Amino acid sequence: MLFDNIPSVPLAEFIEPPNPTEDEPFVPLAEPRKMNDMPVAAAATPTPTNATTPISNGTPTQTAAATATTAVAPSSSSSSSSSENSIFSIANAAGKKVAIVVSIYMVGYMGWSVAWLIAPVILSLTRDYLARTSAKKRDIAKASALACEKDVILARIDELPAWVYFPDVERCEWLNKILKQVWPNANHFARTLVKETIEPNVALALSNYKMHGFRFDRIILGTIPPRIGGVKIYDKNVDRNEIIMDLDLFYASDCDINFYLGGMKGGIKDFQIHGWVRVVMKPLIRSMPLVGGLQIFFLNNPNVDFNLVGFIDFMDMPGISDLLRRIIVEQIGAVMVLPNKLPISLSEEVSAVALKMPEPEGILRIHVVEAKDLMKKDISMLGKGKSDPYAIINVGAQEFKTQIIDNNVNPKWDYWCEACIFTTIGHLIGFSLWDYDQTMPGVQNDDILGRASIDIASVIKKGVVDSWLTLEDAKHGLLHVRLQWYKLTADPNDLQQILLETQLLRVTTMSSAVLSVFIDSARHLKQARSSSKPDPYLVCSLNKQKQQTAMIMRDDSPVWEQGFTFLVSNPDNESLNIKIYDQKTGNDIGQYTYTLSTLLKQFNMEVIQQPFQLQKSGPESKLYMSLSMRILKPGEIDKESDAIEQVAALTRSSSVKTPDLTVVAPPAFKDSQAANKRQSTESPISEEELTVPTKISPAMSASTSSEKPISELAASVLTHRFPETSSTAGEHGLGRIQMSIRYSAQRQKLDVTLHKIVKIPLRDPSSIPDPYVKLYLLPGRTKESKRKTGVIKDNCNPVYDASFEYLISIAELRQTELEVTVCTQKGFLSGGSPIIGMLKIPLDDSEITTPAGLNTWFDLQPEMRHE
Repeated sequence: MLFDNIPSVPLAEFIEPPNPTEDEPFVPLAEPRKMNDMPVAAAATPTPTNATTPISNGTPTQTAAATATTAVAPSSSSSSSSSENSIFSIANAAGKKVAIVVSIYMVGYMGWSVAWLIAPVILSLTRDYLARTSAKKRDIAKASALACEKDVILARIDELPAWVYFPDVERCEWLNKILKQVWPNANHFARTLVKETIEPNVALALSNYKMHGFRFDRIILGTIPPRIGGVKIYDKNVDRNEIIMDLDLFYASDCDINFYLGGMKGGIKDFQIHGWVRVVMKPLIRSMPLVGGLQIFFLNNPNVDFNLVGFIDFMDMPGISDLLRRIIVEQIGAVMVLPNKLPISLSEEVSAVALKMPEPEGILRIHVVEAKDLMKKDISMLGKGKSDPYAIINVGAQEFKTQIIDNNVNPKWDYWCEACIFTTIGHLIGFSLWDYDQTMPGVQNDDILGRASIDIASVIKKGVVDSWLTLEDAKHGLLHVRLQWYKLTADPNDLQQILLETQLLRVTTMSSAVLSVFIDSARHLKQARSSSKPDPYLVCSLNKQKQQTAMIMRDDSPVWEQGFTFLVSNPDNESLNIKIYDQKTGNDIGQYTYTLSTLLKQFNMEVIQQPFQLQKSGPESKLYMSLSMRILKPGEIDKESDAIEQVAALTRSSSVKTPDLTVVAPPAFKDSQAANKRQSTESPISEEELTVPTKISPAMSASTSSEKPISELAASVLTHRFPETSSTAGEHGLGRIQMSIRYSAQRQKLDVTLHKIVKIPLRDPSSIPDPYVKLYLLPGRTKESKRKTGVIKDNCNPVYDASFEYLISIAELRQTELEVTVCTQKGFLSGGSPIIGMLKIPLDDSEITTPAGLNTWFDLQPEMRHE
């Protein structure tokens, strides 16, 4: 049963009506009363009750009812205040009506378009509707936060605490009582955190939108403490040197926050936040307090809501208010959402490096392939249009966004990204699909097309996941994603293997290592201004990645104690660039460049708390930091997984995983059928000797890794297996075509290269053909699979060297044929058929999936009818 976990109050007392009395007639209760049905006054001003307080009949239900009645009963003091409020409301309503009349008069008097009147009315109605909806939600949430747990269950049985839904989540009313007692002190800490950390980041983010001068004027978080709906303690798969627990945090405050933005004063009321907070106690020590420190963070972005008040209330409208809300959510994520953590030191025995340096457990490589059968959200002139879909991937605070595919409900993105994973317990990767809609310049009103999520722990267990996900919050739609887990090692010998694999993938943004940086402090920085000390902050950059520390006011020896994580493509040729700036002047007051190849030679690839001499600074200026590098290594693949076919496609062959690579040239004839299909038997062509050794040494493979991928090397070897010229026009006398076909299982891409055509027959000496080639994938022959080369004028032996790509899974590949059609442009003008010859190539050939691929000549066949 749902309420079996409630030990203090029997379920019967929750739902059975009280015995009727003479003064109070019995009214049957069809269902528990919900908070949504309560009057706004009752929801906004609840009074905490005690479930065990005795009254006339002693039942808890009547206690809650009596308390609710008392909460809404008017008093003499409230009557006077309500009369004053009514006077102001009447004046406000009269002023609005006068403003409307004046607006209508001005529109007619000035001869303006009616759009000047309709647009503000629509905008105002929309704003009022959203304001009423959000205010109702906040009132309900505040009532839930103030009421006792039994009243919450009675009022909103559809939103029970986490300990009711999840059997491994326990009640923690004792913790709520402690929070209520310590909240005044925690309130002070929260104000300091908001002022020193959130304020400068929000001001910087708003300045990117040309909104300057943001600052908090007053921060009062109120008297309502956060409420914990349940606690979960992890006792399995946890390091013995740490304690991990999750808290279902719900905070509906009565805060009073004022801020200034560009000289305008605004405020934030009814701030709310709801999400799962993880508290990690580590390391455990042998002296009091037994725990060296705390790490507090949200696993994913929490739900945040608030109400804007004051003169800046005009921002609380669709589109514009979303900007401020998004910035505040991003800044909360930058402080307390993975990979960002709020560290708290509890013992001097634990160094700041051990507590605050990032420690990723691995890398998750994400491939968003495509989607199918998405909902149609756009409206066209002829009715229902399609959608302009894009996908957003969220891993904690890490967010990635695919490109937008216009007017397509079956988009193919082929998008790759990598996310650092700092915890694998209870962590999800979320996918959300959106339809891009820009209602006006700078304002988006995107529609949701569906959501899906995958547990990261399941990916780690399987090693590789290739799956179609059914979209939630959508009528229909599927999303095809591929995930691969990479663990981290401290062995530099693993670097060559991952570099080879990354090069075969042919995605330049993929990484081979992870760099963790801990910026401790700086000493004796030079003075940027003669009158005062600098306001320094530090910027770390690696390729296009950039991280920044907080700014320290007026200090030439700042202590930052902040950690960052960078993805490294190739440690052999990359460097970490560090610059220290003075915020007041913007001047550079110190630099340092660290070459990552030197870190590979260090013991365990680590440098702990070392001083580095700063450049362009004083002779005594030093930077203290710690560095740690780890190499990516593919996780173990579960051989018992259901997706054996996909797993096998994602694994590397032994020739790829080992530096000792053997290139095996395929035989000229596999069997008589293949011989008839690929090359003419009238004049067999002997293979030429390979121009490079078939056995590639480790040294050669290492040097090749920095120049070109092994697959390209093998392809270049096989390109010239056959003579440059052909002595025959093929079995049917229509010419022969040389092609290279290769399928990359890692990228799920089919590469087709059309090299050349020889011996095209000359039917009319006065009309030399203008040949071009068309490609289709069968069955289907859709426009999406159509590829076409350029036209070469007056040539019977054209050379194209044109490459085309198809995004296709290996399961589809084995059921697909490639149709090749050679046409002439002059055929359209002469009235005859433009087709010179055709060819159908089954793609289930195992040679296509090898690193070298299939590279051979094919005889063109007569025109075939389309099925």
